[in-house]
Amino acid sequence: MQNNSYLNALGAELPIIQAPMAGVQGSALAVAVCRAGGVGSLPAAMLTPEKLREELAAIRDAVGGKPYNVNFFAHRNPEVSEAQKAAWFDVLKPYFEEFGLTRADIPAGGGRNPFDETALEIVQAFKPPVVSFHFGLPEKPLLDAVKATGAQVWSSATTVEEARWLEANGADAVIAQGWEAGGHRGMFLSRDLGAQSGTFALLPNIVAAVKLPVIAAGGISNAQTVRAAFDLGADAVQPGTAFLLADEADTSAAYRAALQSPQAEHTVITNLFSGGFARGITNQFIREAGPINASALPFPFSGAAAGVLKAAAERAGSDEFSSFWAGQNARFTQAGSAEEILRSLAEGLAG
Repeated sequence: MQNNSYLNALGAELPIIQAPMAGVQGSALAVAVCRAGGVGSLPAAMLTPEKLREELAAIRDAVGGKPYNVNFFAHRNPEVSEAQKAAWFDVLKPYFEEFGLTRADIPAGGGRNPFDETALEIVQAFKPPVVSFHFGLPEKPLLDAVKATGAQVWSSATTVEEARWLEANGADAVIAQGWEAGGHRGMFLSRDLGAQSGTFALLPNIVAAVKLPVIAAGGISNAQTVRAAFDLGADAVQPGTAFLLADEADTSAAYRAALQSPQAEHTVITNLFSGGFARGITNQFIREAGPINASALPFPFSGAAAGVLKAAAERAGSDEFSSFWAGQNARFTQAGSAEEILRSLAEGLAG
């Protein structure tokens, strides 16, 4: 089996981390992965404080001291002008009218909250073994307080420059997120998509550039890709799309069907659903309005209107406005229990 001393030290049996996937999972998936020997993750950015406490209590009480990860977003909310809001609504207006919606139906905010004092208090209360971040790291006082709880701090890097920045600013491990990855890109130093690399180019360059443990993410979907990541120097792997069909995931029936259809072979980077760059399965909304639309509000504020549109379309029986996040290797995703999926991935550790 591959050397997994870093995660062994945390108490994990396998060097496999289930990626946090907001909107399609809760504590049940994280618990199942932990019990099977991996590191389960809980996405926190879209949870209320009350729900986050509930989910963390469920994990803590169920995993018997096994390590788990709670993930937060570390973005800074930008200023958005009325002119920007009007331009974004102009893009959405035909769809809003189709589903009987008006601009008044758009709620304030973006629906994704950055790590703050309230989240810190919850981390201090539960002391999760790992706290991970997307979009960089929180401000130093918050980060220092997280580290004071004893948590290992992980964060995503999509370039070598970001990996070096994370090492210099207090991360304990770097998640090398390649271009293949489903969901939101962890980009935080630049929005230049041309600077993004595939996992199997990015990973060895980050391994060479930093002294921290490096976790490979993006395109890690079966035993062969797990083996390739370790051959290129990964200390652990973090598959996400591979767990979307898990029995314990909250993935909708429509989402599951899309993942098991030819649609899953067509994923693109889009900014329509949140304003941030994210990879998902192509649909009508992406084809007609994007995939990259210059009028989309900056992350996370496009999500308010996109969420209203998604909900209305789904009530009408359409998933053409739903964000079905998936990586480029989605076609290898298999249904089954989280334990079965984890064990299948772990076959790549032998040798």
